[in-house]
Amino acid sequence: MATDRYPLETVKQLVAAIAAKAGVKKKDAAILADALVDADVHGTSTHGVSRVNIYTRRIQKGLIDPRAKLVIERHKGAVMAVDAGNGLGQVQAVKTLEKLIPKARRNGVAAATIRNSQHFGALSYYCNLAATQDMILIAMTNCEPAMSPEGACQAFFGTNPIAASFPTGKGWPVKIDLATSIVARGNIIAAQKKGQPIPLGWALTPEGEPTTDAAAALAGTVLTMAGHKGYALALMVEVFSSVLSGAAIGPSIGSMYKHMDRKQDVGHFFCLFDIAAFMDVAEFKKRLDKAIDDIKSCRKRQGVNEILVPGERSHHKAQQNIAEGIFIDEATRKELKTLCTELRVKYTLEEVVSPQPATVS
Repeated sequence: MATDRYPLETVKQLVAAIAAKAGVKKKDAAILADALVDADVHGTSTHGVSRVNIYTRRIQKGLIDPRAKLVIERHKGAVMAVDAGNGLGQVQAVKTLEKLIPKARRNGVAAATIRNSQHFGALSYYCNLAATQDMILIAMTNCEPAMSPEGACQAFFGTNPIAASFPTGKGWPVKIDLATSIVARGNIIAAQKKGQPIPLGWALTPEGEPTTDAAAALAGTVLTMAGHKGYALALMVEVFSSVLSGAAIGPSIGSMYKHMDRKQDVGHFFCLFDIAAFMDVAEFKKRLDKAIDDIKSCRKRQGVNEILVPGERSHHKAQQNIAEGIFIDEATRKELKTLCTELRVKYTLEEVVSPQPATVS
């Protein structure tokens, strides 16, 4: 019987099977599936399984190379300049991180730029992988234009996110993963679909006027967070991710959905730190745990029951989704079913019975 929630492994296997049939190597298909499902698990469905259809369509049009090789173009000490070969962003980013880990172990720190890549999902996925290795990854990426510089009304920057995760002794990492825009563009898209207005201060019309009309906002630009400060951070991300890597800059980046005739050429930046090079890992976790406890014991504002630390809410969400299965909306299920029919992959989601809800502490 079809349901809205499905066990993680069932979804991973289906996504991997679709990717493999589209031409992705089986090992790489497993990496892609793990990254996409992980986004849904942690409540970031905008970067999850819903992206399978567009990735597959771009592969079919020759806009993504499903079997791309990762090429290290420059290598000096613990620094690499990587060409992703127009391959799947998640796959090439994981492979880059795997090459950085031993370098960081030897040198205490390692860094890489990645060019000729694609949209690669949630940055926190890679940061969390590093945290499981008792390392700290600072990650950045540019993306297709959606946000204007301070004083402009033309989209130049993507939402240009920055992320880092820090391992703790509490069973979940402190996770910072934020766009440099005042709000995720997905929130404006959702408002448009529902026919709802957006708050004033989120976006501008194409003429540069503040608007509460979601459609006008999507035709115009999203504003940076904190005004000129967000603009400065967006530019910093663009320099690290694109200027330094050799990837496309600003409006030259291809749109994943609008430009079905050219590649994206997105750029990423990774800087990886080995905690053990700075202090004993157990001591680091002890100190961070104490900081978390001190934060949570701060005097609360009226009406606040608990002070949460970045990463804590998504950890609770993940516990729930692991127990109950991840939610997949009807539109995404239809896309997956269509892909299965076209690629001759067995569609397995309708055969799954939703597990019983579990109580999450």
